[in-house]
Amino acid sequence: MIIEGLVTTLDPGGRLNVAPMGPIVHGDFQRLTLRPFQPSSTFTNLTTARCGVFHVTDDVLLIARIISGTLTESVQTEPARHVSGQVLRDCCRWFEFTVDSVDDSEPRSRMESTVVFSQERRPFSGFNRARHAVLEAAILATRLHLLPADHIQQHLELLRPAVQKTAGPVEQHAWQLLTDYIQKRQEPVV
Repeated sequence: MIIEGLVTTLDPGGRLNVAPMGPIVHGDFQRLTLRPFQPSSTFTNLTTARCGVFHVTDDVLLIARIISGTLTESVQTEPARHVSGQVLRDCCRWFEFTVDSVDDSEPRSRMESTVVFSQERRPFSGFNRARHAVLEAAILATRLHLLPADHIQQHLELLRPAVQKTAGPVEQHAWQLLTDYIQKRQEPVV
């Protein structure tokens, strides 16, 4: 099963990188298969440090701000307990992991990882259709180089009613950030 969330990694200078990612989860979060694209900061940091932290979050605005490049302030973190890394202070759960193997033979790498520590910080707020729509839009926004513009627009139109009907101000803001980002970066449909 794929669970969407955020991965934090550190570069050799100790600088934090926060990236949306949906690893394949094995068992009860005992193992993760991460699939970062090359070349990305996440890929480079994970191959160098061989560890990171995966976060389950319900904060779709944070995800949207990271993807759209509108996150201007530092996210609040604290040191991980069992790996060299940082844990987001605002998350539902986190999973510290070590990278056991890297297959970089394809542009989208595969990293088999073992969870060495996990903890719940706060309860998941519950299911909301608008949040799920924003999450799907976020995934589309990270695939602009892979998917045709008309495919992305069709999916956004299918997702839009969930935002219109069930979003609060936070979800509406996240949706707007992502749709603006997508619109600015897409080539016109011919």
